[in-house]
Amino acid sequence: MRIWSLHPEYLDTRGLLALWRETLLARKVLENKTKGYNNHPQLARFRKSEFPIDAINFYLAIVYEEAVKRNYHFDSGKPGRIGKKVIIPVTVGQILYERNHLLSKLKLRDPEKFIVLQKIKYPEPHPLFIITGGDAEVWEKIKVESLKVF
Repeated sequence: MRIWSLHPEYLDTRGLLALWRETLLARKVLENKTKGYNNHPQLARFRKSEFPIDAINFYLAIVYEEAVKRNYHFDSGKPGRIGKKVIIPVTVGQILYERNHLLSKLKLRDPEKFIVLQKIKYPEPHPLFIITGGDAEVWEKIKVESLKVF
């Protein structure tokens, strides 16, 4: 499961579809509606939030907006209600790590998106996140190919 800190505009089709499915699953985990993935480290930042369900619903709403921009047909009822505005910190190191991780995927899957993202040194985060100083998150399983500088 990868819930990207990057804005979903950088994802290719495969990545955006996977993000949608995985974030819907993550919400079920946060709502205690499934037994799997309960200890998934990427859910820690949502759990630390004062309003985890509002946070994940906002996250889903932005993913849905990106899908609409691309003329995809995601279920408009899935993002859920957003009661409270939530902002979650994400480190610059995490953003840069994810940029490189995504670049390693795009190089194989979508060369056009690879070229576009390669030119962006500091990509925008998903609007749920605000960038702070620091390295990649401690829960991140660092992959060697994602340390490569593109």
